[in-house]
Amino acid sequence: MAVVTGASGGLGAAVALELAERGFRVALAARQPMGLVAVENRIRAAGGVAFIVPTDVTEPARLAELFEETERRLGPVSALVNAAGAPLRAPVIHTSEADFDRILAVNLKGVFLATRAALRHMIPRRKGRIVNLSAAAGRIGAPRLAAYSAAKWGVLGFTRSCAEELRPAGVSVFAACPGSVDTEFYRALIPGAKARSSPEEAARVIAWLASEAPPAMTGAILDLPG
Repeated sequence: MAVVTGASGGLGAAVALELAERGFRVALAARQPMGLVAVENRIRAAGGVAFIVPTDVTEPARLAELFEETERRLGPVSALVNAAGAPLRAPVIHTSEADFDRILAVNLKGVFLATRAALRHMIPRRKGRIVNLSAAAGRIGAPRLAAYSAAKWGVLGFTRSCAEELRPAGVSVFAACPGSVDTEFYRALIPGAKARSSPEEAARVIAWLASEAPPAMTGAILDLPG
């Protein structure tokens, strides 16, 4: 059973659909219920199992409820994909403290909070996989993306640290760094750029990490430049 945050659209939705195709029951988490309904309908139409849990990844209590409700309805959580994200494109000098805090809260702190909530269920069973979505901007940086890049660089450090800490507990942690992927999110970050890969292509790699990647790969960071 898998939990996917940010599953209402873009890459998160593509990952949820790919996991369902691989036989996972999927809990769809995001702040936008209407987007989640569309993804749930597609999964069910294909014969899969999914249900919606409206969730804000910046709220610890709601995340705890997400995993408790998911386990009651679908069984033990074996995989978490942290795909929730928020874009911001602005020069540093015009980036407000509130905007900087918001971008870190969703893109970095949200990964921490969702991971912590998942581990409360995975560690006792000594089994689980967590895939954190960073970004190409978290590898190389980019103009006008300072807040976003800072958050995504943080995701990589968080991933590596968790992988080492959780290896003895039987939990594997990975990160993926999508680059030029054809989503509204990418177009908001890089206006006018032509995407070179589809969400489905990236989702296949991310779903593989969440389901089949050997535990010896824990801590691996995969670049998906497009």
